[in-house]
Amino acid sequence: MIDPAQSSQQAPRRASARFMLAHPAHWIALGFGSGLSPKAPGTVGTLWAWIAFLVLDRWLLDWQWALLIAAGTLVGWWACTLSARHLRIPDPGAIVWDEVLAFWLVLWLAMPMGWLGQAIAFGLFRFFDAAKPGPVGWADRLFKGERGKPVGWAQGFGILFDDFVAAGCTLVVIALWRSIIGV
Repeated sequence: MIDPAQSSQQAPRRASARFMLAHPAHWIALGFGSGLSPKAPGTVGTLWAWIAFLVLDRWLLDWQWALLIAAGTLVGWWACTLSARHLRIPDPGAIVWDEVLAFWLVLWLAMPMGWLGQAIAFGLFRFFDAAKPGPVGWADRLFKGERGKPVGWAQGFGILFDDFVAAGCTLVVIALWRSIIGV
């Protein structure tokens, strides 16, 4: 096991397939490989979440989605903390489990929607997650660690938290949109 104080004194590591396969936490945090995308890993992780949701939704009931997202949050907190600690970066771009859980939450609460509605939800979520306006930026700064400092449990939680706030903002926009058009 890597000592958090010791890992902060070393240079940041780059996520790779070898890194991902070295520990089960890395596999989860890197979104089963979707976070290894060389370009826009957050977007690729969200696309993976969308596809996985459509596959899993055939078999999962609402209470099972709630349980999966809750358990995924607890396991994800551990996996994101450990992976960020091993990468020696407070919020590595390759960690996409936060996008996966948050977009599952959006789809679970906003469905049923057609493809256009799902695409709009995807675009809104990516906007809030990437641009970090208002409350999302606040949430992102709240638990942010400093480069070179040990990555602790607060930073691991923060990796997830700002994406859940982005999901909440997405759901508010969808709810307002539906109230205006009367759906």
